[in-house]
Amino acid sequence: MFTGLVEEIGAIRSMRPQGKGFRISVAAKTILHDLKIDDSVSINGACQTVVRCDAASFDVEAVEETILKTTLGTFQPGKRVNLERALALGARLGGHIVQGHVDTRGTVRSVEEQQTSWLLSVEFPKEYARYIVPVGSICIDGVSLTAARVGDSSFTVAVIPHTWANTTLQELSVGNRVNLEFDIIGKYVERMMLYGQSDTHAQTPHETSPSGTSSGGMTETWLASMGY
Repeated sequence: MFTGLVEEIGAIRSMRPQGKGFRISVAAKTILHDLKIDDSVSINGACQTVVRCDAASFDVEAVEETILKTTLGTFQPGKRVNLERALALGARLGGHIVQGHVDTRGTVRSVEEQQTSWLLSVEFPKEYARYIVPVGSICIDGVSLTAARVGDSSFTVAVIPHTWANTTLQELSVGNRVNLEFDIIGKYVERMMLYGQSDTHAQTPHETSPSGTSSGGMTETWLASMGY
């Protein structure tokens, strides 16, 4: 699990094809002092497992599924990337809960400099609109941000100077693709609303269908009966 607070900007050293995936070598400094094989690292928002590391770099293996869902397959040597180690138990959660499981790729629609911030607008597939709400959390290329404005297939975030200066967001331009991860809490709520709970305890939500059979599901009727 991650927080979306980028620890440093690394750089891609090499991209070596492995089947339909890649073995990716990343140059870094800050995160290397306690990094070891099998650790998880977020690379532009995608959680990857370290398979080799030394004092100057580390390697990961991005498999086909990762290449299909993220921008990692488009990386070239020299590209700068946002890096974050997994959250340590007991540490402050300064951003929001980020799994490093990219949902989809978005496209930068506009980058607008303000007096005290930058407005970044991103377009994304419309089917994901239900997972983002105004002033809700969104992860863009591994950076935890707050949605200032939300449309049917786009959203806008305001980026403060510190975040702008210490992440690769400053390098984005119109048309660039970015990795997006939506808030995990919203996904679980949707799943519970659709399928409910499988147990038969008194608190299990259920309702009777017109045929007289009982079906599971977190319904409005059940929520009202529980005092919501």
